[in-house]
Amino acid sequence: MSAYDELLGRSRQLDGKDPLAGYRQLFVGADDPQVPAYLDGNSLGRPLQASVERVRDLMVQGWGGRLIRGWDEGWLDLPQQLGDELGRVALGAGPGQCIVADSTTVLLYKLARAAVAARPGRHRVLVDRDNFPTDRYVLEGIAAECGLELDWLQVPYDGGAEPKSVRAAVGPDTALVVLSHVAYRSGHLADMRAITEVVQASGALMLWDLCHSAGAVPVELDAWGVDLAVGCSYKYLNGGPGAPAWAYVRSTHQQLAQPIQGWIGSRDPFGMEQGYQPAEGIRRFASGTPPIIGMAAMQDMIALIGRAGIGAIREKSIALTSYALDVVDTLLAGTGAVATSPREPERRGSHVTIDHPGARTATVRLWERGIIPDYRNPCGIRLGLSPLSTSFEEVLRGVAAIAAELAGSAPRA
Repeated sequence: MSAYDELLGRSRQLDGKDPLAGYRQLFVGADDPQVPAYLDGNSLGRPLQASVERVRDLMVQGWGGRLIRGWDEGWLDLPQQLGDELGRVALGAGPGQCIVADSTTVLLYKLARAAVAARPGRHRVLVDRDNFPTDRYVLEGIAAECGLELDWLQVPYDGGAEPKSVRAAVGPDTALVVLSHVAYRSGHLADMRAITEVVQASGALMLWDLCHSAGAVPVELDAWGVDLAVGCSYKYLNGGPGAPAWAYVRSTHQQLAQPIQGWIGSRDPFGMEQGYQPAEGIRRFASGTPPIIGMAAMQDMIALIGRAGIGAIREKSIALTSYALDVVDTLLAGTGAVATSPREPERRGSHVTIDHPGARTATVRLWERGIIPDYRNPCGIRLGLSPLSTSFEEVLRGVAAIAAELAGSAPRA
C-alpha cells in the first residue's frame, strides 16, 4: 500500500468518526467538484446556505417590505445583540461588552487610540514585527499622530509572542501592547492569559487581535482579564467578504473616549443634539449607521458555533492541523518544503504554513485547478482549516496537489 493510500484510509476513518462531519453539508459548495479542496477558510469562510436565505429574506421582506420601519423593528439593536451572542458562544464575554461595527482597521484605530489616551504620561506602544500589516500600519499612524514611540517585538519566524519576551519589552513608559492571538503567518497561538497579566502588571493596556482565532479557538476574555479585543467576521465566523468586524471592551474600561464620534455612538442618536455626548456602555464605541446586510450573514454561523460548541470545534481544529502536518511530512518530503508552524497543538491555531521558494507560482497554478490554499510572503502556502466546513479527505487532496506542484509532477487524478 502506498503512503498516499494509507493517508487516504486514515482520512476516511477520521471523517467517519468526526462528530462535526454533518455540519459540512450546511455550507454552500462544500462538495463542488470544481473546487476539490478549499483550504483558505482562515481568509474567507464558505457561506452557509441558511445565510444565503437570511440575506435574501432581508433584501426582499425586511428592506423591500418594511423599508425604513426596519430600524425601529430591530435593526438598531442588532449590533449589540449580535455582539452579546458572539461573546457568549465564542469569546467568553458577558453581555454588554461586545459590539459589531465598522471594519477591523477602524476598530483597531478606535480602541488603540482610546487606550493610549487613557495612559497619559506613557509614550511607548509595543507591537511585534510579524503582526498583520493593518495592526502595524494603524499603530504607526497613531504614533505619528500622538508623538509616541513604537517598540518592535522580535518573534521567531515559526512562532510568535511569548510571555517572557513581552515581559522583557514592556516598562513604565509602555501605554499599550497590541498582539495577535493567532499569528497570521505562522499560526502560533499566544498565551493570552499570561501575556495579558504581564502587560497589566506593567501598568499598560492590552489589545488583542482575534481575527485568526474567533470561531475556531476558544478564548475567555472575561476570565482572563482582557482589556480590549477586536476581530473580523469573514474568516471562521463566515460573514462574507467585507463583513463588519467586532470589538470587545471590558466593562471596567467603557469610560474610554473613542476618537470617531458618530451619531450612533451618541447618547441620543435621534435627539440630534448640539454637541457630542457619548452613549453609556458598549454603544459609545459605535460610530456610523450599522451595516445590517453584513450582519445578517453572520447570524447563522454564530448560532451554528453555539450549537456545535466551541470546545468541540477546537478539538477538530487540532485534529485537522495535526493530520495536515502528518500529510505534509509524508507527501512533501524531498520537495524542499518546510512546515513553519508550531508542532505542539496547544501552541497552534487553525492554520499551518508550508514554506517553499516556489510557493507563489505553485499557488497560482493550484487555484486554476480549484485547489485553493493561501499564499503569504515571503514564501508561505497557508492551509486554513475551518473545522465545521473542512473534511480530512479534503486536506489530503489539497496537500497532495501541493506536493505534485512543488515536485514539478503532474497532478494526481
